[in-house]
Amino acid sequence: MQAEIAVTCPSCGIGVAPSMLSCPSCHKLIYAEALNQLAAEAEAAVANDPRTALAAWRKALPLVPGGTTQYTAVSEKIRTLQAEVDGTKEPFSLKGLLKKIGGIGPIGIVLLILSKAKFLFLGLTKAGTFFSMIVAFGVYLTIYGWKFAAGLIITIYIHEMGHVAALLRFGIPASAPMFIPGFGAYVRLHQYPANPGEDARVGLAGPLWGLGATLACAAIWYLTGSHIWAAIAQVSAFINLFNLMPFWQLDGGRGFRALSKMQRWIACAALGGLYAITSSGLVIILLILGVIRAISKDAPEEPDTPMLALYIFLATALCFLTLIPVAGIPR
Repeated sequence: MQAEIAVTCPSCGIGVAPSMLSCPSCHKLIYAEALNQLAAEAEAAVANDPRTALAAWRKALPLVPGGTTQYTAVSEKIRTLQAEVDGTKEPFSLKGLLKKIGGIGPIGIVLLILSKAKFLFLGLTKAGTFFSMIVAFGVYLTIYGWKFAAGLIITIYIHEMGHVAALLRFGIPASAPMFIPGFGAYVRLHQYPANPGEDARVGLAGPLWGLGATLACAAIWYLTGSHIWAAIAQVSAFINLFNLMPFWQLDGGRGFRALSKMQRWIACAALGGLYAITSSGLVIILLILGVIRAISKDAPEEPDTPMLALYIFLATALCFLTLIPVAGIPR
């Protein structure tokens, strides 16, 4: 086990462990200089760029001892800025999304897609993401052929970038997506969401963007009749529906954390209806896990209606997309 390298208290000069936030001798903050720099950065940005200010305060929070006046003050600044950034506090409003798409017209839709494409491209500038993607592509290539492998990698990447987009919105530092062949990909958080509502929005952002990728593949299949696109769309739908399992750190598990007990039963009822219509084996697993979460005692008192609506919407759309007929996977 590697020992921690001691740091020096800037006030009295004694050596302390890096994990200590205050000096046991003079009781001053060990990382006071870093805190002052982050506070200055936040205050300079708060008027014109509240997201940058929010990110700075989130970086500062782990440097302040819990339970102190400073910790409470920084936490309050984070809550205030988060409310300002979110506005209505709903990053994913289905009604608002549909209204926006309907109001901007065809040219606006093209520009919206291009803006997202630019964001997706920026994710590939990270060396770890790019090289892990190449390795995963090589593995899938030997099994499925290059066309299906490329489509699978891209849809998984878009799913993960959905998480990244939500994390950026909340000012939460995180790594770029990293691929693990056979297990998909992941984004490593450097700071956990502040509450179940944030966690749910970050979690369900992945399947939401994944649904967009799935619909794009399904549209290409519909327009061209190419079975490879049908196969990619179906597998993408399965992957994203699997991630909606209300279990552990899966996206559905994080989504369920924000739902009250009654809302969890409503979600289970919706899953039961989906199973009755489709007889999907994956949906019955979601339903069983949902019932387990519904009878557990970890549900919050306050309901989160937008997250309930989003979860049911995603489960319904992805479930039906798994029914896309696939004649075969051409190599």
